[in-house]
Amino acid sequence: MTIAKPDFIEGIAKGMAVLESFDTERQRLNATLAAERAGITRAAARRHLLTLAHLGYLESDGSYFWMSPKVLRFSGSYLASSRLPRALQPTLNRLAAQTQESFSAVVLDGEEAVIIARSVSYGAPARVLAYGLHLGARLPAHATSTGRVLLAAMEPAELTRWLKGRTFHRLTPQTATQARLLRQRIAQVRKQDHCFASEEHELGVQALAVPLRDMKGRTVAALNVVISGARHTEESVRGELLTLLHDAAREVRALL
Repeated sequence: MTIAKPDFIEGIAKGMAVLESFDTERQRLNATLAAERAGITRAAARRHLLTLAHLGYLESDGSYFWMSPKVLRFSGSYLASSRLPRALQPTLNRLAAQTQESFSAVVLDGEEAVIIARSVSYGAPARVLAYGLHLGARLPAHATSTGRVLLAAMEPAELTRWLKGRTFHRLTPQTATQARLLRQRIAQVRKQDHCFASEEHELGVQALAVPLRDMKGRTVAALNVVISGARHTEESVRGELLTLLHDAAREVRALL
């Protein structure tokens, strides 16, 4: 969304930049580190850190700051108020009960695929299927089946802007890290209308994803199934689960 310059509150933007500078790589930041990550001066970062701590969103030992549980209010409010997760949850649960596999609904946020809904467990293995596959998890779009499905929905010019200047980290030996190769894989996803990813985000984990479109044909999310153990071939996964995913996507279209 674009707004007029007089309507833009720079202080809020800087505060959010400081808050977003905390991630899995850096759980604790001081003013210097926060300034580097948020792209603001150290003095400004210090004021924002102190203000966020005063409001209860950060905790501190006097030098370093880290997120407090109060930050979860944002995600909780989204999950409680957004229609999309609530509309998809029954379908995810039904698919899991039917197949004993794990299903997720994902949206794109910048360079990350964000899990907004996840099936409950129905006899699946007790261990987590893959690292970080929890509700609200943010995964690199280039290395995930859902991420590439959502990227495939972009217009060519938009995809070019998304690819330009980004660094694609190698998570496993199978991860595509070159923009040219990633563009080729995205083009294949667009042609096939689904994406199969094998051990690209984590070794021993496979995933199959399809787009979730609304009644106007716009891709609003992606639906995937995650299988642990790399125990299936691509052909067997498609044969067993692709029709199931496409049927589910058609069933929920009117709800999106």
